This record gives sequence, C-alpha cells and structure tokens, in this order.
Amino acid sequence: MAPRQAPVPDLRIVTPAPQSAGVARELPEHDRIIETSIPARLDDLRWSGFHTRVVLALGITWVLDGLEVTLAGALSGALKQSPVLHFSNLDIGLANSAYLAGAVLGALGFGWLTDRIGRRKLFFITLALYLSATAATALSWNVAVYALFRFLTGAGIGGEYTAINSTIQELVPARYRGWTDLMINGSFWLGAALGAVGAIVLLDPEVASADMGWRLAYGIGAGLGLVVLIMRMWIPESPRWLMIHGHPEQAHDIVAAIERDVTGHDREERAKSLPKIRLRMRDHTPLLEVARTLFSVYRQRSLVGLTLMIAQAFFYNAIFFTFALVLTDFYGIQADHVGWYILPFAAGNVLGPLLLGRLFDTLGRRAMITFTYGVSGVLLALTGYLFSLGVLSAQTQTAAWMVIFFFASPAASAAYLTVSENFPLEVRALAIALFYAIGTGLGGVAGPALFGALLDSGARGAVFAGYLFGAALRVVAALVASRYAVAAERKSLEDVARPLAVME
Repeated sequence: MAPRQAPVPDLRIVTPAPQSAGVARELPEHDRIIETSIPARLDDLRWSGFHTRVVLALGITWVLDGLEVTLAGALSGALKQSPVLHFSNLDIGLANSAYLAGAVLGALGFGWLTDRIGRRKLFFITLALYLSATAATALSWNVAVYALFRFLTGAGIGGEYTAINSTIQELVPARYRGWTDLMINGSFWLGAALGAVGAIVLLDPEVASADMGWRLAYGIGAGLGLVVLIMRMWIPESPRWLMIHGHPEQAHDIVAAIERDVTGHDREERAKSLPKIRLRMRDHTPLLEVARTLFSVYRQRSLVGLTLMIAQAFFYNAIFFTFALVLTDFYGIQADHVGWYILPFAAGNVLGPLLLGRLFDTLGRRAMITFTYGVSGVLLALTGYLFSLGVLSAQTQTAAWMVIFFFASPAASAAYLTVSENFPLEVRALAIALFYAIGTGLGGVAGPALFGALLDSGARGAVFAGYLFGAALRVVAALVASRYAVAAERKSLEDVARPLAVME
C-alpha cells in the first residue's frame, strides 16, 4: 500500500496504515513516522517582529528573576531593621537559600512536565505560581513564613527557566541563537536595576515606614508578572515539540503562520527545497532513556554543562545575594542607599552580553566561554585580595564588581545557552532543569548561607576565602570549556544534537 500523504507540501507521513480485515486503520500517533522540513523552515527565517515579540514575552522571566534577587539583596538591611521580623544575616542567607532551593525543585518538576506536556502550558503555570507567591511574600509575619513564600517564588522562577529557554531556543533561527540567548539572560540585570530603583524609592523613610517599604517592593514583581501573563497569550507552542509529540499538522500550521508574519506571504514552495528530517513520533520520553542520553551518550557535554552551571551559580548567588550586606557591614552604607550601588553593578552585567554577545556566534562558543569564565575568575580573586587589605572604598568596590561582572554576565548566560542547545529536543527542558538544579543546589543554595556566615564573622579574611573559592570554580570551568565545549555556533539544533526520534 502506498504511504498516506499529508495535506501539506513539506510534511509527509511515511508510515503505511496497517490492515485489519481488509480495512485500513490508523496507527497510534506515537508510532507514525513523518518527514518534514519544519526545523529548516524555522532556521531559514530572518529576524522579524515575531522573534522580537517572543523574546519580550518569554525573556521577561530573566527580568523577574533579576528583580527578585535584587530585592532579596537590597531589602536585606530593611528586613534586619523591620520591627516585626528582626532578621539576622544568617536569617537572610537562609531565606535566600530557600528561594534557590525552590528554584531547584521547581526546575526539576516543571522541567519534566515541559518535555512531557509541552512548553506553552508550562510557561503559564509557572508564571501563575510566581505571581501568587511573590505577592504573598509581602504578607510575611516571621522568618519561617517569609522563607516559605520565597521558596514558592523560586519554584515558579525555576520552572520558568526550563519552559522559556527551551521555547526560545526552538523558535529563534540558528544564526541568531547565541547572541539572542545571551541578551535574554543578560536582561536579568534590567530586573536588577528595576529592583534597585524600587528599593531606593520604597525604603525611603519619607515614602514608607520601615516595615512597609519592603512589603510594597515585592508588589513590583506581581504587577510586572500580570503584564507578562497578557503578553504570552499569543505565543504559540514550539513546532519542534509538536512535530515529535504526535501533532505534525498543527506544527506545520504554526510554522506557516510564522512565515506569513515574517515575510508577508506563504513559503510553501521554498519549503520544498529545504532539508527534511525523518522522525518517529512519540508521546513521551521515558526517564531511563533521558538518563542514558545525558549520562552515557552525551556524558562529555553533561560534564561541561554541569561544571559551567555550578561555577556560575556559586559566583553569582553567593556574591550578589550578599552584595548589600558587604556595603552595609564593611562600608557603612545605609540600607536605603544600597540601590544606588546596585545600578552601576547592573549596568556592567547588561553591557557584557550586549557588547560581547555576538562574539559567541562569530569567534565561537568554546573560545568565548573559556575567555569570559577565566577573566572573571582572575578578577574576582584580585578584587577579593584588595578587599581583604581594606584598601577599597564602597565606590571602588562597586566599580571593581562592575568590571568583573561585565565578563561574568555573558559567561553565566553561556552556561544556560550550553545546556539548552547541546542536547536532543526530547530531553532539552529536563536537561536545562537538571543542570540548573544540580548547579544551583551545589553552587547556589550553599553560597548565600555560607557567605552570610562569613559576613557574620566580621573578618575580611574570611570573606576573601569565600571569594577565592568562587574564583577557583570559575577558572576550573574555563579549563573544562577550553577542552570539551561544543562548537554549536550558527548550527541548527538538530545538527548540534540529533533528536532521539530521528530515523536515519
């Protein structure tokens, strides 16, 4: 019997329908084999308003995370002065660790669901969780309740990472993927700037009382999240996910609509000349196959991803979560003035991906990851030494951090880029979740609590030891990347890592 033809030119169902008593019956969706040029069609597009809207509606997750992390740091002085909470440095460190622990568990749970039931459903669920939890944080009445709501806020953000990064990777053309991903991750610092300005205004005693300012500040994220919820209504499901999970016709319709949006006309004739890929559709990927893929087939890539994520998680979370405490405890900066110091710090983090990002697509992933991780590690060690000698002022300390994170910001973004593009489509979201979870669990959750304890000691030498450890992790990550990082620049996702469902 001849293969059944799909009613679209770039999509062919090549599995013949089996016979039963002389009557043709359909195979289950997950047993069908398709031949399609959908990935090539997505990569063949130029940058357009559609891609910009995707980046704005989905990339805003990083702005929200930057806002939350900045508020956690900038509000720490206010939390210590609150007549209701009376936080210690250790309390603040533990609460920040609770946020990161929530992000770890949220990434794992929602990451599994993202690969199982789709990207689009999850980026609504995770945003709703974030919205409700960050609003509830403002109502906290003791340390335990505050930590619980921070945990739930982190779970929403962690889930966002997996759904959002996988969706953006699968919708953005290959030649723009590196720079776009770094810019999106760098937008974390736009959120940081927003959080800093919010803290400056709301911690002013003339604007709000000591116990009300920090509560109002957490409302910023809830308000921004509501706007994002509306912006996401029109974002489609990933066609790449749909074509493998039994919905090839729907995937084609979405791609055709995107092409019309980008070019103003149908591109069916163009689709006929593009490379095709043959896939066996499936409804899910068993966890055993996921484990084999990550830790056997791609174990070298997993080593690189894990090393990069641990190094960047410790580096960022340990330092930035305690940024305000260093300024208040060692430099005598008032809590309501901390936001002014975060603004230049955030500027360095935004400028790094903006100015260096395109080099990740031209000079290449391996060279730039090695360079940015190595330079930021060496600069942190040098700055930590100067801090231990007591020769820095609050201004020069901030300037030094600004330079360090000019290089550290694209490095951290490259870690997320690496774990999201180096693995097959069927396990992409869970791979992002797993490496984010392990990296944050080992490098991030322990970091704020460790630095909180080091700061409580009041000894500059103890804090310097923490900085040295973070610097060493960065240098090790640079060495691993120089040897094992994948040259994925300007390549289709399917060329970087073939789908598990591919039929040769």
